[in-house]
Amino acid sequence: MTHDHDLVLRPTAAQTEAALNPPPGRNGGDLVVETLAGLGATTVFGLPGQHALGMFDALRRSDLRYIGLRVENNAGFAADAYGRITGEAAPLLLSTGPGALTSLAALQEARAASAPVLAISSQIPTAGLGGGRHGYLHELPDQAASFRGVVKSVHTVRTQSQIPSAIAEAWTSALTVPHGPVWVEIPQDVLLSETPIPVVTGGDTFPEELPPRPELTAVAADLLSRAERPAIIAGGGVVRADASGKLRQLAERLAAPVVTTFGGKGAFPWTHPLSLQSWLEDRHTTDFLEDADVLLVVGSGLGELSSNYHTFKPRGRVVQIEADLGKLESNHPALGIHADARLALQALLETVDERTDPTAPERVRTVLDRVRERIAAQELTLEQDVLASVRGALLPGAPSFWDMTILAYWAWSAFDAKAPNTMHSAQGAGGLGYGFPAALGAAAADPTHPVLAVSGDGGALYSIAELATARQYDLNVTWLIVDDGGYGILREYMTDAFGRPTATELTRPDYVALAESFGVPGVRTSPETLEADLAKALAAPGPSVVVLPAVLRMFAPTHLG
Repeated sequence: MTHDHDLVLRPTAAQTEAALNPPPGRNGGDLVVETLAGLGATTVFGLPGQHALGMFDALRRSDLRYIGLRVENNAGFAADAYGRITGEAAPLLLSTGPGALTSLAALQEARAASAPVLAISSQIPTAGLGGGRHGYLHELPDQAASFRGVVKSVHTVRTQSQIPSAIAEAWTSALTVPHGPVWVEIPQDVLLSETPIPVVTGGDTFPEELPPRPELTAVAADLLSRAERPAIIAGGGVVRADASGKLRQLAERLAAPVVTTFGGKGAFPWTHPLSLQSWLEDRHTTDFLEDADVLLVVGSGLGELSSNYHTFKPRGRVVQIEADLGKLESNHPALGIHADARLALQALLETVDERTDPTAPERVRTVLDRVRERIAAQELTLEQDVLASVRGALLPGAPSFWDMTILAYWAWSAFDAKAPNTMHSAQGAGGLGYGFPAALGAAAADPTHPVLAVSGDGGALYSIAELATARQYDLNVTWLIVDDGGYGILREYMTDAFGRPTATELTRPDYVALAESFGVPGVRTSPETLEADLAKALAAPGPSVVVLPAVLRMFAPTHLG
């Protein structure tokens, strides 16, 4: 009798030959790139440094495509976007100490947004490890400690034989829901030393699925089937699980209105009769959700931005489906179902009863009409026109990446993403500088669509060096920079709080001339010509910059009183 655990995959003749006669001149870095290739990686991001040169030298002996950015944090944002677009773990190659630490903000965003990133860093030589102060360049007493509170898992290597298994284990961790960034570190001497280990020729890993517990979905299905006013909040977990089709089926079967979080943009059709769109920062939407007798929350932790800054107080039963165990019931008591959104929605589809509610579309229209009336009373025509111009210029299936800027805050609530997994922003961790380098990563992942990046002038200055990257690799990204002469949203916050802003005004360059100095075409536009100029730039191959001098205002919040 043969059991599954008795089965052993026998090497092919080619694998045996490669193992017995490995090519000369290989080092520990070759084991890294061979393992990545064996796992299915095709593109790596990064920036070389002295301790990591073994990895980078090995790249020239591999078929992996390397996209080198100018700042490690930007390389992390690019890897983050590559992971969001492809669903694969994007390798990020870094050097020790300052190089590694510079990536922390990007890895925090990847963790908050559940983006799979496989960060592989060098470490000081093995002789210097153990916490002593040996004075090596880039030395930290415990480099991994800097990352444990940021990434999903940490994997340390001390010998060459550990490299393939450690990277494969990290890859599996990154791609097991909830997805996230992982950290591998390898000492300099391990990377540089010649290796007797055979060529790594395989490395299939199988991330574990996370199905729901059937007794919990049975209770959830009963609650939803008997609800009088069910509603659904769809978060980023729906998009990451590719579950938007199942979400729509369930909403229609239950006649349940759906609002998407800012991370879940595109998870539900914007113009569907049951769509409350994404107006989460509006008291009318908050009131509607509070009135639901059963609220299904899928793929969201109901954090600050998804709960109208924690003013949302549900009065009915909450059913929460969440792959991240730490987010389950972290803000509101619920029937918590620890599961992948796709598998849980499928289970509900198989067990809920169909219900009818002819009043649901009318109740949705009433909420949206009230939202529109509130916005219309604030004389924000410029902002709405600019956002409409961006939507008009961007093809329906083209991805967009938004920095932390006023136009992005408008887009969170008011932008029709048209399709899931096309609108991305840094709202997970909220750091500046995300938009342009992330768009470069997306363009590397899928060159068939033009990619839009949107930044304010403050955020643009974080990543201006990546114009060189865009030009070097001829990446098809159009960068819209809204230039208002400072940190616009902070200017508003400080004026509202203190009567005047401090430290928000910026002396900035001529962005068109600066782009052209990198060999990237640039154009200065106006609100009236924005749609035409942006459409023209997006249609042209390669990188481009469109600069819009404009001072935009944010709509008034509803969570303060």
